Amino acid sequence: MADVLFVCVHNGGRSQMAKALFNQLARQRRLPLLADSAGTQPADRVNPAAADVMKELGIDLSDELPKLLTNGMVEAVGIVITMGCSVDAEACPALFIKDVVDWGLPDPSGKPVQEVRAIRDTIQAKVEHLLDSMASTDARDITALME
Repeated sequence: MADVLFVCVHNGGRSQMAKALFNQLARQRRLPLLADSAGTQPADRVNPAAADVMKELGIDLSDELPKLLTNGMVEAVGIVITMGCSVDAEACPALFIKDVVDWGLPDPSGKPVQEVRAIRDTIQAKVEHLLDSMASTDARDITALME
């Protein structure tokens, strides 16, 4: 069971990068935490540009498949983080999930590699902050993590 669920529209870029970074960094820190990801309108495959910039960090997304967000996933997880619903609320009904945190990131689809790399780096910084916050609190209190 996941502790954090990262959600974006297509589950092909931002949420896949966040999940992979979260899981790798949690393992490196020896934290017993796990992330999953999903999308409201899943793509057929992971965004190739996102996969390429993750490969630069030694993270392989080639076996990842975008998947549909379900109510069960939301109910089973402690924290739901959307990747850009505040940027494009019409395309992301996940914004209306109770106690969701939105990171307001642009969609990397169709962007040049430099922009995708910048989005990845922003996600990594946010994931590191999230892990710091989760490691320093006993309860996975969403309000504490929204600060």
